[in-house]
Amino acid sequence: MVLSIYDTFSRKPSEISSREGIVTMYCCGPTVYRDAHVGNLRTFLLSDLIARTIRLSGLSVEMIQNITDVGHMSDDFQEDKMLEQSKKEKIDPFEIARKYEDRFHHDLANLNIIAAQKYPRASESIELMHEMISELIQKGAAYVGEDKCVYFDAQSFAGYGQISGNRLDALKPGHRYEYVEDGAKKFHADWALWKAAGDRKEMIWDSPWGPGFPGWHIECSAMSLKFLHGHVNVHVGGIDLRFPHHENERAQSNSITGVESVDLWVHGEHLLFEGRKMSKSAGNVVLLDDVITKGFDPLSLRLCFLENRYRSQMDLSWQSISAAHETIKRWRSKVAGWGVVKNSDVDPAVLAYLENDLDTPRVITYLRALEKDAGASDVQKANAFAYADQVLGLDLTRAPEVRELPSDLKNLLKEREAARSAKNWARSDELRAALESAGLEISDSASGQSWSWR
Repeated sequence: MVLSIYDTFSRKPSEISSREGIVTMYCCGPTVYRDAHVGNLRTFLLSDLIARTIRLSGLSVEMIQNITDVGHMSDDFQEDKMLEQSKKEKIDPFEIARKYEDRFHHDLANLNIIAAQKYPRASESIELMHEMISELIQKGAAYVGEDKCVYFDAQSFAGYGQISGNRLDALKPGHRYEYVEDGAKKFHADWALWKAAGDRKEMIWDSPWGPGFPGWHIECSAMSLKFLHGHVNVHVGGIDLRFPHHENERAQSNSITGVESVDLWVHGEHLLFEGRKMSKSAGNVVLLDDVITKGFDPLSLRLCFLENRYRSQMDLSWQSISAAHETIKRWRSKVAGWGVVKNSDVDPAVLAYLENDLDTPRVITYLRALEKDAGASDVQKANAFAYADQVLGLDLTRAPEVRELPSDLKNLLKEREAARSAKNWARSDELRAALESAGLEISDSASGQSWSWR
C-alpha cells in the first residue's frame, strides 16, 4: 500500500512518489520573530504525520524545513518583521531570530514532532539565492527594475495560478505583499527576488545588484532545490501560503528546472480557537506554553489535531484539550495494563485509514472502539495501539503518572467506604463531592469504590 494524499495542484488525492525508496519533503518553516501559535503548530504536525506514515509504509524520508529569519515583509510592505520585533524588544535582530528559533524547536520536541534532517536559515543561504536569481535573469524570467530591485517576470511563466486558481490577468495592483507605487516593475503582479537596501541599515548583504536583502519567496525555491537534489516529492504548508507564496515559489523553481519541481502540494487548513480566528486584537492567541501552564500534557494538543482531518477547518477549545488530556492518561494506563509491545505487527485497519489521505479521525475512532471491545484480547489491543502510535506519536507506552495520595484523602476514602457499607448514601455523596473537588475521579461498582487522579 502507498500513501495517497490530497494534492492542491491537481485537486485530487494522489499517491506519493519516491526515488530509490526515498521521499523528499519540504515544509515551509516559521518566521522566527515571535512564538509559533497552535495554528502554526498544526501545519508543522502535518508534515510529521506524512513523514511518519511514509516510514510506516516502508519508505525513507528526507525532509527539509526552512527558517525564515530575513526578508519576510509585513502586509504594508514597510518593514521586515525581524526588524520590527528587534525594535520592540530592543535587541539585535539576529538575536531575536535565534531566540524564537530555539523556542520553535522546543515546541516541536514537546509535540513529539520528529526533527527534519536540516533546518537551513535564510540568512545563511544568501549565496544560494544569488545563484538562482542570476540564473532566472539569464533565462529571461527576471529583470532588474528601475529601483535596483530584482523582480520575477510573472508573465514569463505560463502556468501561474494553477495552485490557487488565481489567474494572472485577474490580479489587481496591490495584491498581497508586493505593492509598489513608483512603477519600477514591468507588470503589477511581478514580485521582488532581491530588494535594494535603500535606507535599511541592518540585515543587508552585498549582491551583484548592489546592497540589499532577499525577497520572501526566493528562499524556499533556493533551499528546496539545493538540499533536496532538484526535486521535491511532497511540499507542505498552511493553506494561507497557497497564494501568493507557493504560486510564486512554483513559478521560480519551475523556471529553473524546466519541469514541475514539486510532485504534490499539500496544505493544512485554518485553525479557530473557541469559534474565532486567533489574533492579537481578539486576545485569543494560544501558545503551546499556555497549554502546558494549565497543567495539560502537550500531547493533548497533538491528539486534538489528530481528531480532525488535516484539510478541514477545526475549532480548538480548552474543553477539547482537557478531554484529550484525560484520554491520553486513560490510554497510557490501559496500555500499561495490556502489556507493552516491543515490535508491533501491522494493523491493516490503521494502515488503510492512514494511507487514505491521513484519515487520523478514523484511526482514533477505531482505537476507541477497540478499547471497549470485550471480544478483543489484551494482546490485540496492545498491538493495535502500539502500531498506531508510530504515527499518532502520543507516547502511549509512557508509564502512567504516579502521584502519592495524601493522608487526608486516604481518610476520606475510608470514611466513604464505611458510609457505603452502612448505606448512608447522603454521606457517601457528600464525601464523593469532597474527593472530586480535591482532584480525584471516583467510580463505584459491585466490588467497591475505585479512584484515579483527574
